[in-house]
Amino acid sequence: MLLLAVDTATPAVTVALHDGSSVLAAESLVDARRHGELLLPAVDRVLARAGRKLDAVTDVIVGVGPGPYTGLRVGLVTASTFGSVLGVPVRGLCTLDGLAYASGLTEPFVVATDARRKEVYWARYADSRTRLTEPAVDRPGDLADRFGDELAGLPVVGAGALLYPEVFPDARGPEHQSAEALAALAAERIAAGGEFLAPLPLYLRRPDAQVPKNYKVVTPK
Repeated sequence: MLLLAVDTATPAVTVALHDGSSVLAAESLVDARRHGELLLPAVDRVLARAGRKLDAVTDVIVGVGPGPYTGLRVGLVTASTFGSVLGVPVRGLCTLDGLAYASGLTEPFVVATDARRKEVYWARYADSRTRLTEPAVDRPGDLADRFGDELAGLPVVGAGALLYPEVFPDARGPEHQSAEALAALAAERIAAGGEFLAPLPLYLRRPDAQVPKNYKVVTPK
């Protein structure tokens, strides 16, 4: 088994190579505007550090979000291309699940990442391997109003907690997604015969970029 894991659903461009037992090499770069520039060179460096070739990869693991439109697509398109070229499965995992797994928490908690527009992507967990709710997107204040009793006092993992400390006072790490955690979680699920998501984007809302209203289409005469 040789898993190549990538995730670009958050500001972290993160890549890892996992042999089914441990991480062989990994790299993470935090830059919300350069996912397309950074991902493939990071894959090359991770393979080189591990002393492996791309054609040795048996499975591609990709974070499917939720995340902003443009960054998320970079990882998914790259993963799907690798899968097609190599003829190997492309297995999707919720990005929030990777953060939850990396936290190592054994108590109930929340994962919250930055969704921009003063919102967070979030989900509740029973522990680092068990998600209780489907991923959602909300304003932190609305989240507190709607689920105050359920969420009160719970630790919150991820960048969303750091951005809104007045709503999420018990912030925990990690702040950013890690392909190392995503790959380790995937290795566990493969060994246990667990299910994966299709490698399709989990957006939860419309993309930030929109076609202007009253857009005029110019056609040649």
